Amino acid sequence: MAHSPLSLDDLDRKILSALVDNARRSFVEIGQEIGLSPAAVKRRVDRMRDAEVITGFTAVVRPSALGWRTEAYVEVFCESAAPPRRIAEVARAYPEVVAAMTVTGGADALLHIRAADIEHFEEVLERIRAESFVRRTNSVIVLTHLLPGSPDAGASASR
Repeated sequence: MAHSPLSLDDLDRKILSALVDNARRSFVEIGQEIGLSPAAVKRRVDRMRDAEVITGFTAVVRPSALGWRTEAYVEVFCESAAPPRRIAEVARAYPEVVAAMTVTGGADALLHIRAADIEHFEEVLERIRAESFVRRTNSVIVLTHLLPGSPDAGASASR
């Protein structure tokens, strides 16, 4: 459904910032912080949801808490021109692929992969490489998250 762009004012941006920081904050808390009544905050949130500025609320889970301690990005180089929908089908077939996108540059696609360990990652990579349209891959293993806000930022210090 196509929506015309919603004009956001400073209060809308403050509400969005508060929700991005912690989507479980109440409208009362947000209103007290920015100087609006809870009802006014709710009306603005509802308007932003209707306009699909806010598309949902979610829980962010630290992957290492689930045993997924290996993280990698894999560039996928395809034979001829594999259509994006085919790459998406393959990405959806692997629960270890947490994000997939087509990209500019030498690679055709970039996959963000989470795995339990290096052996698990290698198994996933072998299955991806076995896809008929994959010519080659280039992998980069994540060592450390440097910016706060990453799902596993600081996890290595607490292990």
